[in-house]
Amino acid sequence: MKPYIVAHMMSSVDGRSLTDGWHLDYASDLYERTAATFEADGWICGRVTMQEISHGKDYPKGLAKSPIARTNHFVKRDASQYAISIDPQGRVAWKSDTALESHVVEVLSEAVPDDFLAYLQSIGASYVFGGKSDIDLASVVETLAHELGVKKLIVEGGSHVSGAFVQAGLVDEVSVLILPLVDGRDEHPSSFEVAMQQWKAPSYLKLASVERTEHDAVWLRYTKR
Repeated sequence: MKPYIVAHMMSSVDGRSLTDGWHLDYASDLYERTAATFEADGWICGRVTMQEISHGKDYPKGLAKSPIARTNHFVKRDASQYAISIDPQGRVAWKSDTALESHVVEVLSEAVPDDFLAYLQSIGASYVFGGKSDIDLASVVETLAHELGVKKLIVEGGSHVSGAFVQAGLVDEVSVLILPLVDGRDEHPSSFEVAMQQWKAPSYLKLASVERTEHDAVWLRYTKR
């Protein structure tokens, strides 16, 4: 049982996805409005993006008085939406169990510190294990479907998380909002990044729709060929 998964990204015309220095005050709102049309049960981001959202610097140490079992921990099974954080080492210091009105679900490796698990329990956040040291994304999304009833997920970045979902063959639809600018910085990531040791093959797509939006942006949607 696998949810329908959409990878929804925003990029410049030359495919760059890091938005610093763009000075487009409408970009974030346009991205969020197009994302909302998918009506997903949960949205997924990687550690770096989630650290920006959480605004937390660190979590208290010494909370765990004894070893904590590496078993999935679900606090809410009826949330209207879930914020799913791919955070293998447990570094996102959430201040509460909620991010952007969504219940936080941390996706962890078993190598995570006991103190981090104790901290998540103390703030009422949920967590699920994806493997001993690495994350098995296929197993994770099946768990979310089975345990939380998740039917549709939207992957919102960063580029390595989006690339990992595509390379794992889990993405049913690729959605890219292209903004009217050329970034030009070769050190900036593209919308989908995969390390060479993890790259398998190109992912071939079929065009589903093209829409010109406000502010001269173009919204492209593709499904798997």
